[in-house]
Amino acid sequence: MFVALCFSEHGILQLSNVEKSEKATQMSIKIIEIFVSMREFLINNLNSKIDIEEIKRRLDKNVELLFSYLDELIDKQDNKIERTKIGFKK
Repeated sequence: MFVALCFSEHGILQLSNVEKSEKATQMSIKIIEIFVSMREFLINNLNSKIDIEEIKRRLDKNVELLFSYLDELIDKQDNKIERTKIGFKK
């Protein structure tokens, strides 16, 4: 059976207060920096995904509008009324 033990950023900070050696303090600081980097990466990645979804939503609306215009044009061509021709007749 595999049990994964992990610490949160705050747990690491508390651990660094308990461990007083220089090496433990340096490791705790490094781990906290990694947590901060991971948080920033996730926030930036999430913002990018939200922006992409917003662009897709806008494009979907524009594509729907385009198809509705095309449908109107096709309907106009299907219901074309013959006009009387004017001009010189033989």
